[in-house]
Order: sequence, then structure tokens, then C-alpha cells
Amino acid sequence: MREGKDLILATKPYANEIRSRSWFHLWTTLGLLAAALACTLLLPFFAARLTASILSGLLIVRMFVIYHDHQHHTILQQSATANAVMAIFGLYILAPTSIWKRSHDYHHKHNSKLFSASIGSYPIATRYKYEQMSGRERRTYLFTRHPLTILAGYLSMFLIGMCAQSFLSSPRKHLDSLLAIIIHIGGSAAIIYFMGWQAWALFILIPFTIACCIGAYLFYAQHNFPGVTFKENEEWCYHDAALLSSSYMLMSPIMNWFTANIGYHHIHHLNARIPFYRLPEAMANIPELQTAKTTSLGLMDVIACLRLKIWDPKLQRMITLREAAALSRPKLKAMPAPAAIASKAV
Repeated sequence: MREGKDLILATKPYANEIRSRSWFHLWTTLGLLAAALACTLLLPFFAARLTASILSGLLIVRMFVIYHDHQHHTILQQSATANAVMAIFGLYILAPTSIWKRSHDYHHKHNSKLFSASIGSYPIATRYKYEQMSGRERRTYLFTRHPLTILAGYLSMFLIGMCAQSFLSSPRKHLDSLLAIIIHIGGSAAIIYFMGWQAWALFILIPFTIACCIGAYLFYAQHNFPGVTFKENEEWCYHDAALLSSSYMLMSPIMNWFTANIGYHHIHHLNARIPFYRLPEAMANIPELQTAKTTSLGLMDVIACLRLKIWDPKLQRMITLREAAALSRPKLKAMPAPAAIASKAV
């Protein structure tokens, strides 16, 4: 069984872009997305427009993963056309290239490290650290990981997290974040003014809510699932972090298409230069990649992932708040049996 660098080397044959396929996936996805968005405004029946709106959200997810691959320098490099398209899409999806690439590259280099900054990932606290937190620090930590925060990823993760916070932290470095906010709010205002609230909801609110919620949850569950492993910085190594701390998310063929195979996340973290359309091929041909830790979009798996809050170094697993409270509760000394007390009294 290959492991470590030998396993990474085994993935190299799949880290070659097929240029024609990259262009095909880009243009077909953009074309379908443009058509779906147009249908949210032009179709005669509300049910049809709503269906197109939901479809738009799913297509945004697919296009985002294609954008994500481009930012990894995996596909369509040294193409001025692709660079322009991706820069525009980054502004559109509220993940401009300056902040997305910096934060996501950091995430890949520090995935599953316990004591690194939570740049580009959800924060992880050990049980000891959580017990030392103030009430306000605990509320902030739990709010970031709360299901409703993930559900509201459009606002929490993208509009505020990606754009507003990055610009406020470094205005000169992240001017494109400010531009994304201006374009997004200005475009929303224009649609409401000229076409009404319903058009805005179908064209922007529903698609972005669906896309950002799915994106936020996928990013969460791919590194916060039962069986995930976290390491202290000095014990961390890249290939173990990929295979032990990144999930293989089981999906239907339809959802694999809409998410552009991002569920093969353990392979993506092992070698980010493998194009999304070659990830299934790599898994099928490399046996060592077929024993990955799994989760799914099934309701029980989603609940199981969302309940995990704190890393317990002694148990070597993520635990729930209820488990953390039980482990933190002082143990009472066992009381002697009544018969023993009586004999002592005599």
C-alpha cells in the first residue's frame, strides 16, 4: 500500500488538464447558468420561474467549483479570456480572487492543524481551550459553527466574511471585495426598482441563498465529520491531513455533477492540481484512495456533522456540546454503602 509521498506521486498522471474538456465545462456551465437566470425573469408562470431560480442556485455551485479549480492553477492557465471570466465570476459570487485565493491556499497548507489561524476554514477549539473561553468567546465560536449561520452563508460567509471583513482588514489589498459589495447591492437595488421584489428574489436571493448555503455546508462537512482527525502543528503532515481530515462525500450522480465532484475532497487535498473532472478517474484507479472516510448529504449524516463542536485530544475525536459538558462535570466520589456505614458506627 502506497502512502505519503509515494501516494501523491501516484496521483500525478491525473494532474494533467485536458484543455478541451476544461473549456467545454466552463462554457456549458456558464451558458446553462445564464439561461436559467434569464428564465427566472422571462418565463410566464411563477412555478416555472421558481424552478429556474432553484436550478440557478445549483448551477452557481458548479460554476464556483470550476472557478475554484482555476484559482488553484489547475485549469485554463495562461488564458486571458479565462482569467477575465473568472475575475468577473469572483465578483459576482462575492468571493473575489484576492481574498478567495489567499484564504483558500492557507486552508490547504494548514488543513486540520489545531493551533493555526482559522483563515479559510471553520474554527476548531480543543475541549481544554473551550473550557478556558469566556462566555462571549464561546458564543462567538458556537455562532460561527451554528447550523443557522451555515444556512445563512449568503450573508455570513460570503457578503460579510469574504467581502466586508476582508476589505475592512486590508482595504488596499482587497479593493475587489469592496467592488463586489457595490456591484451586488447596486445590482439588487436596480432590479428591485425596475422589476420589483419578486424578480429580485428569483434572480438573486433564492439562487445565492441556495448556492452559498450548499457551499458553506460542503466546506464545513468536508472537514467536520465523524471520524475526522486533527493534529497539533508539530505532528501534522500534508498527506495525512488530506486522507484523514478530508471526507469523501457520497452523492448521487446528479449532485456530483452540480458540485463538480468536490465530494472527492480527500483526493483534491492530496493533489489540488487534479482537475475536477479527473477526480473520479483517480479514485477508480488508485486503490489507496478508495478507503476514505465518508459522509453524505443524507439527513442523519448532516445532523451528525452539525452536532460536532469541539475536539477532544484524549478521545481523539470531535464531540458534541452535551459530551463536553458531561466530561467537564466534576465526578462525585462514590458514597459508601449503608451496611458499611452501620458497621463502622458499631
